[in-house]
Amino acid sequence: MTGIAEHLIATLAPMPTLAADSPGFAEIFFLSRRADGGLDWVGSGMIWLLVAMSLVNVSLIALRASADRRSRILPEGRVAEVRELVERDRFREAIALVGGDASDFGRMLAAAFAKAPSGHAEMVRTVEQRAEELVLLRFRSLEWLNILGQVSPMIGLFGTVYGMIVAFQTIASSGGAADPAMLAGGIGTALVTTFWGLVIAIPALAAYATLRNQVDATSREAEDAAIAILAPFQGKAG
Repeated sequence: MTGIAEHLIATLAPMPTLAADSPGFAEIFFLSRRADGGLDWVGSGMIWLLVAMSLVNVSLIALRASADRRSRILPEGRVAEVRELVERDRFREAIALVGGDASDFGRMLAAAFAKAPSGHAEMVRTVEQRAEELVLLRFRSLEWLNILGQVSPMIGLFGTVYGMIVAFQTIASSGGAADPAMLAGGIGTALVTTFWGLVIAIPALAAYATLRNQVDATSREAEDAAIAILAPFQGKAG
């Protein structure tokens, strides 16, 4: 029994040392190493580029989520106020109210009211045209998320190819008998760049699709609300 216990102690004793020598989180996900243990500037540069893109991605998602929220497109309270003023024939007050409104709904109605002398049909056509212009502007701002979602996996794939080239060069330089530890740098670069590319692409594309659908639906509601408010102008001009 004593011999077995001593054997177990001798077997397990090196494990704390191995754990202490293992690379940490920062070493794994933010640095790329060469076969000799030195810093691989090309691999690390790609990792740092992807990390910077991930920060831009998070900031852009937060910015667009704030800019494209429902209250910026269709403020419910403002719709009720303008409708009440128009129904009571207080058109000057309605024009002044939407003139100071920065929402898409306010901009649609402000453009329509400017066409009041041309009649109801021209006002409705103006709302539709202005609604299309505003939604296209919001879609163009969201397109940056789509670009990040499409480009980041390509950069990750570039890092993957680079890392595998480094690993195969290590095998070739050692005559086909490379130490697995010498291959860790190239393989690690390949996997980490792929990881960061997916970290950027998945939330970017998900946010792009979600926000685009939200903008499209809310903008259509704002357009319908503006056209409904113009109903009292039907048959009138001037």
